[in-house]
Amino acid sequence: MVAHIKTVTFLGTEAIAVDVQVQISAGMPAFTIVGLPDKAVAESRERVRAALGAVGLALPPKRITVNLAPGDLPKEGSHFDLPIALGLMAAADIIPIDYISRFIAIGELSLDGSIARVGGSLPTAIFANSHNLSLICPEKCGSEAAWAGDDFEILAPSNLISLINHIKGDQVLVRPVAQAHKPDMKTPDLQDIRGQENAKRALEITAAGGHNMLMVGPPGSGKSMLAARLSGILPVLQTSEMLETSIIASVAGILRDGQLSDARPFRAPHHSASMAALIGGGIKPRPGEISLAHRGVLFLDELPEFGPRVLDSLRQPLETGEVLVSRANYHVNYPAKFQLIAAMNPCKCGMAGQVGHVCKRGAKCADDYQARLSGPLLDRIDIHIHVPAVSPQDLSLPVSKETSKHVAKRVALARQIQTSRFSDFGLDILTNSEIPPQHIDKIVALDAKTKNLLFRASEKLNLSARAYHRVMRLSRTIADIDCEENVNTGHIAEALNYRNLSERKARVA
Repeated sequence: MVAHIKTVTFLGTEAIAVDVQVQISAGMPAFTIVGLPDKAVAESRERVRAALGAVGLALPPKRITVNLAPGDLPKEGSHFDLPIALGLMAAADIIPIDYISRFIAIGELSLDGSIARVGGSLPTAIFANSHNLSLICPEKCGSEAAWAGDDFEILAPSNLISLINHIKGDQVLVRPVAQAHKPDMKTPDLQDIRGQENAKRALEITAAGGHNMLMVGPPGSGKSMLAARLSGILPVLQTSEMLETSIIASVAGILRDGQLSDARPFRAPHHSASMAALIGGGIKPRPGEISLAHRGVLFLDELPEFGPRVLDSLRQPLETGEVLVSRANYHVNYPAKFQLIAAMNPCKCGMAGQVGHVCKRGAKCADDYQARLSGPLLDRIDIHIHVPAVSPQDLSLPVSKETSKHVAKRVALARQIQTSRFSDFGLDILTNSEIPPQHIDKIVALDAKTKNLLFRASEKLNLSARAYHRVMRLSRTIADIDCEENVNTGHIAEALNYRNLSERKARVA
């Protein structure tokens, strides 16, 4: 007799069904797992053996074969422990075979029989609900799985004993309750920053339209402080966005205590990060920083210090909003719609252009440092601003009365205007930065005078087609912040001003 129970494996963020087939037959005692298991799955034999022994069950002295079907699909992870153990108990007539056949199970077993937390509970629960199946998962993953819906059964035991007792009717496991993570109320406030009014304005535009931004300035000018305060003015995640980001975090195993949050992700990897760490992949494919920042912010401080190949690998995701990681043994697609916020010094010593500073290498110091950034990458960044050093006079100014809450209200209003407009055009997008090229002329309608200004500036600055469209998208956001229905020459001029630094650097690169 063969016992069947279902589990899943993951291809990117997608859960794929795996049929766990367990057979106990006559023959020399053996415990074999087949179906392309990796090292973690192969080691399940010892964890399952010890966990069953901890609850008073011993493996029969027979030949045990576990097949993970389909056999040509690689299986990775320790979450196969629980379904294998349940299949063994069903094959040994300890629990009913018919009962477990309607479940999807995931969970790692400890040697004492407890069930440890595993990643991927949320996409597994969504898969189970969509296929009219029930779910068995670790207790610590229960609140995460409960977000998949209220209309299907979820068992979240803490150990094998409680699960067996529930199946036999000696104990009742209460369905877990979905929990939300309470945001940190001590979010850094824009009020803390003295001076830098131009940078604050650019940050507001960035938040309102979902644009990318590069800040260039000497050390200590407040670039990192500005980036850290972007989260405080961004609107919270919508329900669909929250599920997208939470699925990625769940697969990566970083969802905090199984609690979902409506706060937008903010990722700030060190400049020593490898391409696999930033883009995703590795021997066992995992989401990279750009996917963990999906629907949120990716902050790259000291931008030129990142490897050139690592930075240029961002070019395609910045355009498409997704990344396809292709290796010899797998092809994985991860979502990656993120805002790139970058900061850099103007040169290696960091003081180029500062009054009274003379660099021993002259202009070559700044030129060589800025040339580490490729023109195509800079072309994909909408806003380039210079963040000057803060003077003692700025530091002595009184605290600004405008807080992050005031700016956040304007950003939220601008986003509402965009949502309403996109709905009228039948577009399934959220911000101006996502406007498709074929709809730009309709959404960013320009009168003759404004269009003439854009044409003349494009020729003078030698804008690429991509930069031309990005200027139009940016001007639409500026108009939305100003609550203007039409884009005028002032909006175009401000948007072009943010490209001046970009075009100069692109020529250097």
